[in-house]
Amino acid sequence: MNQVTLIGRLTRDPELRFTAGSGKAIATFSIAVDRGYGQDKQADFFRIVVWDKQGENCANYLAKGSLVAIQGRLQNNNYEKDGVKHYNIDIVANRVQFLDTKRSRDEQGGFNPSPIEPDGFQAIEDDDDIPF
Repeated sequence: MNQVTLIGRLTRDPELRFTAGSGKAIATFSIAVDRGYGQDKQADFFRIVVWDKQGENCANYLAKGSLVAIQGRLQNNNYEKDGVKHYNIDIVANRVQFLDTKRSRDEQGGFNPSPIEPDGFQAIEDDDDIPF
């Protein structure tokens, strides 16, 4: 079984291309996925490939910093160039779930890791007396 599920943030804007013969859309981008906690926290970077209409949607609605969930498969891409063998592993996405939107990031003035407060609630300051 070859199945991968990842959640991460785009490290750059998606690049959209079309195949020469059939004109199928193909979007590529990279995501950073956190690994570890505290001082041991690191990130792994994965190249994502998305085909057809879903790829066009990724190019139109995602941007650097977007949070996404990816379901797909691993694919080896081995080739030789100038006598040197190159090995790449891509994630070919079957499903891309947008976990935030470009519009919500723009409204917040860029990436903001703090959640938006629901209606009817307000943030309390650290120096406020908390009754518990």
